[in-house]
Amino acid sequence: MARTRAFTPAAFVAVVLGGAIGVALRTLFVVPLGAVDDAFAVPAATLVINLAGSLLLGLVVGWIGDSRPLTRAFFGTGVLGGFTTYSAFAVHVVELGGTAPVLSLALAAVSLFGGVLAAGIGLRLGHGIVGVRARIEPPEVAE
Repeated sequence: MARTRAFTPAAFVAVVLGGAIGVALRTLFVVPLGAVDDAFAVPAATLVINLAGSLLLGLVVGWIGDSRPLTRAFFGTGVLGGFTTYSAFAVHVVELGGTAPVLSLALAAVSLFGGVLAAGIGLRLGHGIVGVRARIEPPEVAE
């Protein structure tokens, strides 16, 4: 279990800057779909964004861990926190539920189970990178 670290002003700035980048990236994917005449286009994009974000967050946490808190705050909480969106997912599920209840349940199930699976894969990949790096880099020798 990781120990709790104090939230510093530098971490705050890292999260804010990363969040701005993450929100901008999500906007690039979702806003153009607003003009598409397909009720499932935006929810599908949100699903892909959230699954990709889960995978990438798992990768960041597995790779960086607690070794670089500012980097983790920037990429994890900031960029990926801004990129993914639970609230949009929840609204899409409710809206689709009125017109396409089966599709709505499928979206909810794939988002939930797919997100957990993607995060698990990302963590394993991240831990694998750390393991490879540990095998390649010689251990530090105390002088």
